[in-house]
Amino acid sequence: DRHVIANMGAELGATTTVFPSDEQTKRFFQSQDREAQWVELLPDSGCSYDVHEEIDLSQLVPLIAMPSSPGNVKRVSEVAGEAIYQAYVGSSANPGYRDFAIAAEMVKGQKIHPRVSFDINPSSRQILENLIQDGHLQNLIHAGARLHQAGCNGCIGMGQAPATHKISLRTVPRNFPGRSGTREDKVCLVSPETATASALTGVITDPRSLEMKYPKVSEPAHPILNKDMLVAPLEIQAAKNFELAKGPNIAALPELEPLPNSLSLPILLKMGDDISTDEILPAGTRVLPYRSNIPKISEFSFDMIDQEYAKKAKQVREQFGHAVIAGDNYGQGSSREHAALGPRFLGLRLVLAKSFARIHWQNLINFGVLPLRFMEAKDYEDFEPGDALMVSNLHAQLTAGKEISITNETKNKHIAVECRFSKRQLELLLKGGLINVMREKLQV
Repeated sequence: DRHVIANMGAELGATTTVFPSDEQTKRFFQSQDREAQWVELLPDSGCSYDVHEEIDLSQLVPLIAMPSSPGNVKRVSEVAGEAIYQAYVGSSANPGYRDFAIAAEMVKGQKIHPRVSFDINPSSRQILENLIQDGHLQNLIHAGARLHQAGCNGCIGMGQAPATHKISLRTVPRNFPGRSGTREDKVCLVSPETATASALTGVITDPRSLEMKYPKVSEPAHPILNKDMLVAPLEIQAAKNFELAKGPNIAALPELEPLPNSLSLPILLKMGDDISTDEILPAGTRVLPYRSNIPKISEFSFDMIDQEYAKKAKQVREQFGHAVIAGDNYGQGSSREHAALGPRFLGLRLVLAKSFARIHWQNLINFGVLPLRFMEAKDYEDFEPGDALMVSNLHAQLTAGKEISITNETKNKHIAVECRFSKRQLELLLKGGLINVMREKLQV
């Protein structure tokens, strides 16, 4: 549960989420035969916090995030009765053994609705092996569930893609448009209990309305730990002499040039608020096989927004590159570095937005893309696709810090934009990204 809360905190704007390393953590380490590695980490005695929130757990009710954002939350009871066509339990970020076991106990002796595909995606091989040992997998399969290999799978559209315009209930972390692998998807985020109850009835169902007691399950006290499957790393010298085998779809990382002292860039895209990394660089079986081939995967950049983007970007890449404009919370969602590297390969040099999602902001810097913020939200209205941006004396302006001057040459408008970077971030930007900086240090 801590894992899930920490993962979803990012979707609500949290920079990070911290839980204590306490007795609960110790019990987990013990179950994994790693008690010697456990370290207690607790808040300082008498420490204070800026904000205190109190949640009465007895008042919580089943919730559902409707399409197509984790923030589009409603009570399950508000949308109960809508027909579903898929219920999906599991992903890398959610859930653990308990959540599969709960689903297994709920379907024990019952049958999944004939219209529904009930997909089980174990989070790890260890969880899968323990579900088999404890009989939970037998209950799931006998009720009509479909079992898939442990891994990301349907969460990022690698299989289990839902039917077009049909509701799919999932226990995964995100439901941004098209992330499931279906462009016209209708993915809703729910708990394992809601997903399972709905799989049984064929409609969105509040699990409390079922005529069954809440199942009681507990984590195995001594789970199967198959350490024989772990492969030890090579010795240092052997690793240095090991030759990697690369197929034709594995390409070297592209060379990224340093940031010029002046930029003259056409605006190729103008986007609204809450653009996700799934919209910047899509997931799914069509795209993800090219994760090790940047030139190829870059062709899918912004495909969900403008299918002509890659073609237009290539036309101006060698001449001067380009810029894009965005609203608030640009780059929300998965911390997918390809969403920065793909457009950068196509010549993206500058993103001007009202605000950025923190991780994508850092990823842009890592690949030498300049992320700048509007100081005045109203200035967003004065920039359109096709306008030409000019930034002069860029290095000195960045070094001075806080703000730089940008000119919209098409409309003869000058504005100041925010550029707050640390010393390290500034170095990454000026030298063209983290790879260039690390290569330089290794050569020294």
